[in-house]
Amino acid sequence: MRRVIISGGGTGGHIYPAITIARAIADIEPTEFLYVGSKIGLENTLIPNEGIPFVTIDVRGLERKISFRNLVTLGKTAGSLIKAEHIIHKFKPDVVIGTGGFVCGPVLLAASMSGIPTLVQEQNVIPGVTNTILSRFVKCVALGYEEAAERFKRKDILVYTGNPVRKDILTGTKDHGRALLGLDPDKFTLLVAGGSRGARSINNAMIEVHRYFRDSKDIQILHVTGDHEYDRVVGQLEGIDGKGRYGEGSHIIPYLHHMPEALAAADLAVYRAGAVGLAELTVRGLPAILIPYPYAAEDHQRYNAQALVMCGAAKMILDKMLTGRELLEEIVHLKNDPEALKRMAQASKSKGRPQAAHDIAELALSIAKGPKYRSRIQKDVTDHD
Repeated sequence: MRRVIISGGGTGGHIYPAITIARAIADIEPTEFLYVGSKIGLENTLIPNEGIPFVTIDVRGLERKISFRNLVTLGKTAGSLIKAEHIIHKFKPDVVIGTGGFVCGPVLLAASMSGIPTLVQEQNVIPGVTNTILSRFVKCVALGYEEAAERFKRKDILVYTGNPVRKDILTGTKDHGRALLGLDPDKFTLLVAGGSRGARSINNAMIEVHRYFRDSKDIQILHVTGDHEYDRVVGQLEGIDGKGRYGEGSHIIPYLHHMPEALAAADLAVYRAGAVGLAELTVRGLPAILIPYPYAAEDHQRYNAQALVMCGAAKMILDKMLTGRELLEEIVHLKNDPEALKRMAQASKSKGRPQAAHDIAELALSIAKGPKYRSRIQKDVTDHD
């Protein structure tokens, strides 16, 4: 049985791709997994719930630049490298995969030092500091965006795979999604979501949008506010009923457990620009208005969004420029221009990589099996020279 260590953490953007890759590997061949995370990251609750064996190391994050503080941090967390070496020696993995976040740094570094094949999966156009450092040591880097290639020095280890998405994102249909969510099967459907905690700037702008469309009979809005924002949002809208309905077609909810169905149901999305969310939009071929989170490290969400804007798959409004009027104008323009939406949908679909999880799994297993097997995938390596 194949033995695989996966490490990544801190945020869902690092953890959910790791889970998806693990599932894809298990679909290919029987595999024993061990997930290495931190005690304080979101992985501490998500991974055990997936039934994946989970261990932790103590480690601190690095700044996204060379600094004296980073040297101090590295000195204080030297014990995490020793702990990682102990974990690797005991588990004896065939391959070690990192999906980002500072916790995977010591794990992949220890594996590389031990001669174990290693792979990094980088989700964003602007690579994280840990993955940038690790790229000097690992066997392979799987890129979520082709545009990220210019940020890495070692071009020969780069493979453009796209970002992995869950299987259920791929299988939903519009009719099923709308039926499950209680939506009209025939109305233009707008999906608005700013992440699990919500996005205040998007929610604020949506107040004007809801009011504008309150009496419209040809549009419905599924607005996921986030748990912490729901009461504030509905408190600003008069006449909302106990089920979150406002006017003819606004469905306002704090959290949505059926996001795959919502993506299938939608004609247009208003979204942040996290790598996982954009991967899901593009495999569905869903046009989007993107409002990048302005405080993401090195403004990487703006670069993610720009990649879709440049190919015609999305519109972008910077968070500092976002107003109800600005957002409303974009929504009305796209709603009233089916041909523009169709072109955006086609461009979005062209950017999607529905096989990304399988490709990354194959890539990881190939470097575990050695050079003879790896030669079979050389055709997939992006030539950046």
